[in-house]
Amino acid sequence: MASSPVDSLFIKAQNTTLPKSLRPTSPPPDNVPKHKHVKDLKLRTKLNRQAAHAARSKALVEDAELLLTNEAGKMQVETELERTWRIGQDDIAQSASQEAAKGRRELKLDGGPYRSRYSRNGRHLAIVGNMGHVATFDWQTGTMHTELQLQETCRDITFLQDQSFFAVAQKKYVFIYDRDGVELHRLKAHIESTRLEFLPYHWLLASVGNNGFLKYQDTSTGHIVAEHRTKLGACHTLAQNKHNAVLHLGHSNGVVTLWTPNIPHPAVQILAHLGPVVGLSVDPSSGGRYMATSGQDGVVKVWDCRNWKGTVREWSTRGGGAELEWSARGALSVAVGGSVNVYTKPSIQTPHIPKAPPPLYLTHPIPHRPLTSVRFCPFQDILTIGHNAGLSSILVPGVGEPNFDSMEADPFENKKARREREVKGLLDKIQPDMITLDPDFVGALAPPTNLTTAVNDTHDIPFARLPRLERLRVQGKADETELVDGDDEDADGDGDKNDKPQSRTEKEKRKMRGKGKSVKRYLRKQRKNVIDPTAVAIRAKLERQREEKRVAKAIENGQLEARKPSALDRFRRP
Repeated sequence: MASSPVDSLFIKAQNTTLPKSLRPTSPPPDNVPKHKHVKDLKLRTKLNRQAAHAARSKALVEDAELLLTNEAGKMQVETELERTWRIGQDDIAQSASQEAAKGRRELKLDGGPYRSRYSRNGRHLAIVGNMGHVATFDWQTGTMHTELQLQETCRDITFLQDQSFFAVAQKKYVFIYDRDGVELHRLKAHIESTRLEFLPYHWLLASVGNNGFLKYQDTSTGHIVAEHRTKLGACHTLAQNKHNAVLHLGHSNGVVTLWTPNIPHPAVQILAHLGPVVGLSVDPSSGGRYMATSGQDGVVKVWDCRNWKGTVREWSTRGGGAELEWSARGALSVAVGGSVNVYTKPSIQTPHIPKAPPPLYLTHPIPHRPLTSVRFCPFQDILTIGHNAGLSSILVPGVGEPNFDSMEADPFENKKARREREVKGLLDKIQPDMITLDPDFVGALAPPTNLTTAVNDTHDIPFARLPRLERLRVQGKADETELVDGDDEDADGDGDKNDKPQSRTEKEKRKMRGKGKSVKRYLRKQRKNVIDPTAVAIRAKLERQREEKRVAKAIENGQLEARKPSALDRFRRP
């Protein structure tokens, strides 16, 4: 039978290799581990190739760091008596360059309080007012993309994969609009949503609302990926860990929960505050290692997400709950009362026993209450605060990442580059099942598990596929005591089973003796691998009866003396 052209093409594709022009020409580093202990030649070659590729990539990254010439600077004072938090925005704007000073602005708007959200490249800004005012624009050039008056309550806004689409949590449903403000979708599954988050590497739009449900929707296919019931009532605080795409939820009873799409219950649940959780944010500079929370009790706490054994640092604030936000360089902004305070590393990540606030880096008073949102602009030293009278942007030197990856988020990308990045993002989309607390498990060797054993010492079988008796033995719950039947007892009851050698006929005759008793039938129904208190009591009773028979036989033969009765025998238990 002749092969078709499709089959021959498939056979050729399997044997195709990279051309020489695309192969790595640089030799691998010297410290590449050799997997000589692996006997399989094909597997050993594959592991060596992967190790060489990883070592070569690490060396190239170290070389690329030489090209990152921009550095993040901070404010410095001349003498020890001076403080950085005493420097106002006017002095900072005069000292900064003309281009950087454009970030200092005041937007006075009606229909507040307002919330804001920046795009991933930090070029575009989306704002939403509580009364229904929605706008998206390029804040650097002042180009307005769209401006809507929805005439209903709006609670949150977020960009999707780029500035071309954005989602708005309105009074009843979540709506998706394009760049021109045209309504594209009405997500009826997201009811009364209060907070929105978009996971860019998974293309998932997550929402949580007054009904207490956390929902994930794939924006590339339109399907609901997961829907979790938190069972903790309405939720008004939502943040994502950009390192592992785990969502952090703060509830009204002071509990903080961590959720993933593939687990129907919280991956982590801690009691963080004595009142409702108001602010929540995760530090992106440390790989999602630290989390900051604020409650209505007026306390700000910094947690270590690796052990959850307690707070790294906590302090009290004036004015109740505070809005929190971490910058790309690890600066923490706390908007509480009528001012915004900014704290920097390493003071906020250093354990400190007294509940004293860390050293203050910068503060800025805002008379318009309440302060509803704080957002750092990516790749810029700008902090945008949303309040009742609009939005205020202040300059915070040293909080933005000075170097950007043009393949990841390019502030200067054109239309063609945006389209290519969108297609590449769809091809590299990560499945929701890959979201976990420890994302480093991908590509690692599976550790040996204790729940894998061998049946009859033949081969390893997963714990879930083992027979019930084997699973109980692995867990240490199996009842290994032998079931005593009628053939286990001797003929005369003296405890000696080898009184006389029995012939085959006598053994066949005695084989079914005592099998018809009700107690024996009950014990046969009870499996050996099930621990039943009733069966255990019956076995103990039979053992006592056999012991009494042996003692009586020994007394009759004169081997033991009969026990004299006592007046206290009436109190003995049978």
